[in-house]
Amino acid sequence: MPLDAEALARALGLAEPLRIHDRLCRAELDRLEAAAAAGEPLLVACEQEAALFAERAGEAAGSLRTVDIRARAGWSAEARAATPKIAALLAEAGLEPPPVPVLTLRSEGRCLVYGSGETALAAAERIADRLTPTLLLAAAGELLPPARVRFPILEGRIVRLAGHLGAFRATVEDAAIAVPSSRDRLRFGQATARSELEADLVLDLSGGPPLVTAPGKRDGYRRVDPRDPLAIERALFDLVDLVGELEKPRWVELDPGLCAHARSRRVGCTRCLDHCPTGAITPAGDHVAIDPYVCAGCGACAGLCPTGAVSYAAPPAAFLLERLRRLLGTYHGAGGTDAVLLVHEARHGGPLLDATARLGRGLPARVLPFAVDELAGLGLEALAAPFALGAARLVVLEPPSRAGELAALAANLAYLEALLDGLGFGRERLVRLALDDPEPLEEALWSLSPLASAGRGDFVPLGGKRALLRLVVDALHARAPAPVPVVPLPEGAPFGRVLVEVEGCTLCHACVGACPTGALEAHPDRPMLRFVEDACVQCGLCRSTCPEKVIRLEPRLGFGPAFREPVVLKEEEPARCVRCGKPFGTKSSIERIVQRLAGVHSMFRDPEAIERLRMCDDCRVLSQLERTDHPMALGTPRRPRTTEDYLREREAEEAARLKGREGAGGGSGKA
Repeated sequence: MPLDAEALARALGLAEPLRIHDRLCRAELDRLEAAAAAGEPLLVACEQEAALFAERAGEAAGSLRTVDIRARAGWSAEARAATPKIAALLAEAGLEPPPVPVLTLRSEGRCLVYGSGETALAAAERIADRLTPTLLLAAAGELLPPARVRFPILEGRIVRLAGHLGAFRATVEDAAIAVPSSRDRLRFGQATARSELEADLVLDLSGGPPLVTAPGKRDGYRRVDPRDPLAIERALFDLVDLVGELEKPRWVELDPGLCAHARSRRVGCTRCLDHCPTGAITPAGDHVAIDPYVCAGCGACAGLCPTGAVSYAAPPAAFLLERLRRLLGTYHGAGGTDAVLLVHEARHGGPLLDATARLGRGLPARVLPFAVDELAGLGLEALAAPFALGAARLVVLEPPSRAGELAALAANLAYLEALLDGLGFGRERLVRLALDDPEPLEEALWSLSPLASAGRGDFVPLGGKRALLRLVVDALHARAPAPVPVVPLPEGAPFGRVLVEVEGCTLCHACVGACPTGALEAHPDRPMLRFVEDACVQCGLCRSTCPEKVIRLEPRLGFGPAFREPVVLKEEEPARCVRCGKPFGTKSSIERIVQRLAGVHSMFRDPEAIERLRMCDDCRVLSQLERTDHPMALGTPRRPRTTEDYLREREAEEAARLKGREGAGGGSGKA
């Protein structure tokens, strides 16, 4: 394949031209070893011989990364125009991925083999030397007892299987153990109505429905068609390796404080619960709980979580956006135009791209492949970022066999389509391909008509999921052909506003207490309900909590500072006490209480009782105490006598005496 060392060096910002090696895995291995001995990170543009390179790199193998520029770029009918793409692939591969947290699982090799007849018995005997099997026969039939029993044999029916690799628990109905004296066929003792069996591994040869949800994603569980001997052998081969201490990535991280699932037993957001294929996510009060041992890492929960409470850890969203930024930035910097980003799962799209490169025209020079582990884990921020960074098209290659597992991806693509259409980019910039054949894939990619980019953009991906999403959509809006202030979005989108029927709202602020993101807020000094649209994730908790049922949601995306500032949804004057005039509530709430209780409740049938509802709490007490017909009324309280009272009485008596004396003396003078 043609390589331009000088152009690649310029595109990668190197001071000197790159030295091209075409026999690095053979005659030039000493150069690899010398580079490894220097102690610097190594990037080799060849994945085919990665095992050999790692072996020769020795202790430096941990810093060795490989990238395929041959099948992805050099083996193409447009190879001579692929220099910008090769530079972009090299730049992206130079990023060091962050470490992935891991879990430790322990398996002692206890394997539960569940099936019927000779097939299940033979499978258990095949692994008896490597594992510790227990055979559970759903139907023993006329099975001849083995001459040498090497493991427990039971009959029964599994009604529930829970747990994970190293900790499975099977609930069995009518379990009975084989009788040792069985002669011409296996016989079983007294059955137990219900019992529990524990196992590290499970081989399901029953041929019935799977015992767990998403059976292909549950580690340690193998479900095989009992009529397929080759599939049984493959399953046995896989199971015998699952012994000892095993490491599993902790695919997702959960921050319960950000979860918008529920408040006060009112359910709001259920996006992750609705789309988890393995059942690893369950409600846990106000938030959800994720069993990391059951989680298969599909990423649907992280892709749809509106608050960032669930985040993908392998790799994080910020690293994914940095890959896109490095890939597209280098491509454009090297002179590439009309970039088409091809997003695919490595295990599905990788072999298809290899096949079209070896046997067909390869990829067009403007098609940049971008491999991810799980398509379902791509959130709206990752899907919109290519357009914000200057890509002309986004092509998503989906495996047809997993169409039922990609509902989360379909939802995010629907939001992106509405966003592109609303901002004037056009829906044709987003292409979905569900193919598993290289020939139609090649035809679809080469038949894409060129589309000019709306302009190059750039941003530094910092912050959590919500911050990244806002960063991306703002960058997209900045280079939109039609930058309208508001774009309508489909139902379930993570952006939108709350609409309140003002006439029915009593400003009880139940919605404020339920809002998990602070989008709804009260004023500290006035009866007021305010709303910050940028903080709303459309979880619906306000709607389900509102006692008056006057709240509805409108999914949409707004741009500009106005959507980050609080707006007043309803405001009114405070209700004032009819007795003392003190403000103590809102008029609408007080009048709503009066309306519902007046003449209906037995305690509020007279006007005085209704009037007390319009009083503050202090005046209500005073009003009750002033009543004379109330059993607890005090009447007019007797004024206590004080020293002043006694002194005043004494003065009055003294004055009366003096006056009497004066009257007596005046009478004798006249005589």
